[in-house]
Amino acid sequence: MLAFYLVVCWTSAMAEFMQVRQHKHYGARREINKCKELLRFESESIDFLAAEFLNETDTRGGGLSPRKQMEVFLRFVADPGFQSGIAEDVGVHRTTACKTVSYVMDKIIDRANFWIHFPATVEEINEAKIQWQRNFRLPTVIGALDCTHVQIKKPNLHGDEYVNRKGCITINVQGTCDALERFTSISAEWPGSVHDARIWRRSPVREIMSRFDGRVCLLGDSGYGISPWLITPFKPPTNEAERRFNLCHSRERVVIERCFGQIKRRFPILGNCVRVASEKVPKVVVCCAVLHNIAKYLGDVYDDNFEINGDDEIEEIDVQHENPGTTGRGADKRREMMLFVNQ
Repeated sequence: MLAFYLVVCWTSAMAEFMQVRQHKHYGARREINKCKELLRFESESIDFLAAEFLNETDTRGGGLSPRKQMEVFLRFVADPGFQSGIAEDVGVHRTTACKTVSYVMDKIIDRANFWIHFPATVEEINEAKIQWQRNFRLPTVIGALDCTHVQIKKPNLHGDEYVNRKGCITINVQGTCDALERFTSISAEWPGSVHDARIWRRSPVREIMSRFDGRVCLLGDSGYGISPWLITPFKPPTNEAERRFNLCHSRERVVIERCFGQIKRRFPILGNCVRVASEKVPKVVVCCAVLHNIAKYLGDVYDDNFEINGDDEIEEIDVQHENPGTTGRGADKRREMMLFVNQ
């Protein structure tokens, strides 16, 4: 009996010095009513996104439900990127918001190849070509190509390489899209000082297109070298037929500029400055492109009025042309397309 009494006394004394972990209580989460305004998606679309990327068994993010986790991430990309403000809007701690953004971003990246896919097989190529012909006029086209700059924080390593020709710290993002204004490829790892044409020459998309050797092509601006798989406008046009072709080319190529305009309006983080670590910037861009494509799939439109604001001017300095043989075959294909337009 005495031994038991001593053990109880010793336990009571030790408890006074030991830090006993208290049960964690989660604060009340804020309900977001203005989904379209704050999250850029309708409420039903957010449910779809949560089900597509997050499982019901997920418990990370401070006890947040999959729906609430997705709301945190959408608020992040719909905001210039200040996580303290995001935490306040959603009603979570800043640390929770930071962890949730990283977690959801990785989940979206895991399925990015499903939602962003460039046609590579004969069947996919033919389907893309038919879709373009239903919406536009130029033959053998399957999409459009362009680049846009996204402002970032200056990286500590090789920071000067990210200074673009306007003196801004950016990455140069290459994208291709189809006739339905969906991204079919996105490349977001190039510094802002790198020319559009150089990115294209190193692109896996160019390798895929070259395999078809001109049977299908993309439309690009005059900053690129012409080839059988990338058709650029006449520069300058020398007759009325060439001017008509350039007008038709411009009206159809603008689809990629619409895509970039829509993604930057829906997700203002891309139109301001992506305030994350340099190695995470490409993930943010790809996630926004995935969400853009899903919005197209769901018919969830956001501010579809398109105006070219002149932010991404055509780079025509030191255009990197293809080899002479490829350039000549590209010019021949362009002339055939011009004759088709002028029939």
